[in-house]
Amino acid sequence: MAEQKLEKATFAGGCFWCMVKPFDTLPGIESVISGYTGGHVENPTYEQVCTGTTGHTEAVQITFNPEVFPYKDLVEVYWQQTDPTDPNGQFVDKGTSYRPAIFYHSDEQKEIAEASKKELQESGRFKKPIITPIEPAQPFYAAEEYHQDFYKKSTNHYQRYRTASGRDAYINNHW
Repeated sequence: MAEQKLEKATFAGGCFWCMVKPFDTLPGIESVISGYTGGHVENPTYEQVCTGTTGHTEAVQITFNPEVFPYKDLVEVYWQQTDPTDPNGQFVDKGTSYRPAIFYHSDEQKEIAEASKKELQESGRFKKPIITPIEPAQPFYAAEEYHQDFYKKSTNHYQRYRTASGRDAYINNHW
């Protein structure tokens, strides 16, 4: 049997709790880890990241089989979970730790993400410009255990948060 070739994808789209489930349930996904990336502090804690002084943003790192679920399709799922026009956070969560971003792990991922962003901008779906940056992947630090798979551990809290944050209404109105 041939060995699977797994890749990583890293996306920031506001609260990482809300970014796990949409990817976790897809075919070819090996894992989705909530964590922090893009900052200058090694092994930051949630409390440190929340201060906005570490430079990190909440993100998810996905390990996936591109033969089962290609990166291009992951990027399409990503857009449909975020407000790609808001540089100051996502929904009720504002600040640099909640900014949207696509962190690419290869030149191929960069090209795919940039083409997808251009296509989304040209689609006319959004009146404002698509501002989500596409940046090289940086060290990724897994968040504390209580943040992992939050949608499974605290289903009711998770669903209340998604609804109250405005994320679900925004997604329903734009996609």
